[in-house]
Amino acid sequence: MHTIVTMLKREKHKVPLFITSAIEKNNLMKEYKNRPPYQQNDYIGWITRAKKEPTKQKRLQQMLNELKKGNVYMKMRWTSK
Repeated sequence: MHTIVTMLKREKHKVPLFITSAIEKNNLMKEYKNRPPYQQNDYIGWITRAKKEPTKQKRLQQMLNELKKGNVYMKMRWTSK
């Protein structure tokens, strides 16, 4: 039996101005920057993939709330190293 290891590459998302502005307005840039790069990227991709503006805003608010709490990532418990 052989073990196959693959490294999946995630698309790197550019941070739109409306997300940067919301993070800064809520004084959460430090918390955002302290998250691992994959989490930062996942949040951006998840928010920007929303087709409707209300969904985009709901996802943005969830990210902001999770950054404020500090121990949550995508509604899952998370602890930083």
